[in-house]
Amino acid sequence: MKPESFFHPDMKPLLDARKSMPPATTPAEMRRAWTLYAQALSSPRPAGITTQDRTIPTPGFAVPVRIYRPSGTTGPLPCILYMHGGGFMLGDLDSSDTSAWGLCAEVSAVVVSVDYRLTPEHPFPAAFDDCFGVLRWLSDHAAEIGGDPSRLAVSGESAGGNLAAALALAARDRGSPALSACAMVYPCTGEETTLQSYIEYRDGPSLTTPRMEMYTEVYCSGAKHRRDPYASPAYAADFSGLPPTFVHTAECDPIRDDGRMFAAKLAQAGCNVTYREAKRMLHGFLRARLTGHAARAEHTALCAFLRTQLHPG
Repeated sequence: MKPESFFHPDMKPLLDARKSMPPATTPAEMRRAWTLYAQALSSPRPAGITTQDRTIPTPGFAVPVRIYRPSGTTGPLPCILYMHGGGFMLGDLDSSDTSAWGLCAEVSAVVVSVDYRLTPEHPFPAAFDDCFGVLRWLSDHAAEIGGDPSRLAVSGESAGGNLAAALALAARDRGSPALSACAMVYPCTGEETTLQSYIEYRDGPSLTTPRMEMYTEVYCSGAKHRRDPYASPAYAADFSGLPPTFVHTAECDPIRDDGRMFAAKLAQAGCNVTYREAKRMLHGFLRARLTGHAARAEHTALCAFLRTQLHPG
């Protein structure tokens, strides 16, 4: 493993927060540790953003969401469906609050953050079904929350990046909803762990290869759904016809090559894809945007892409 001095200085808060996490082996212990990690890197949302917690009816489950809107805005705003990370096993509306309000503030959009069901209690397709159900609802009911259904994007980090890709594939396959953009930040897409990044950064210091293998095993129920493209978007038979996509990876991340490979597949299929790699940064680098100038620049690049796609002209 590379020495800590190799990583970008902006990663120090992430490394410090990781060191303070208590040992955890069970899902309950891991969730408590993740909550402490997220709290150490969070900041209260600005006064200029209003929120509403509610549930969205979907065919299989009433899905909790948190809706963010910039205050003082008039007229319908574009909408971003946001999915948090956590290996499909960790995370909730609070652990992802800082990420969600950051998109709302900088893109000037209504953001709907999804509290999808988690593993091991709810393996695939529960999380995917929850997110697609909320996406369908948002397409039909955006006006109710001050949104414009003709300007709709999906965005997510890590496991949420997987879900964003899966939603883009499913929306294309099923003929709706029409998406203006997809943003995938350090996504896991289901590539094999023989790729170079899984080997080079196997032991962290943020996400590790064994932990990613465990998350995938639990989410996909072993081999049962391993190659279903809505569980592992890397296995889609066709990558054409997807919306403009931003693929954002960390150089020092076991799943870096998932993002690299996915961006290459989109480019080869003729899609509009932007690829950006955060040099010397770790999985989760957006959590450092409030304390580091370089991490802030990575967040700015993500938001600039979404603004371009959602506020054309």
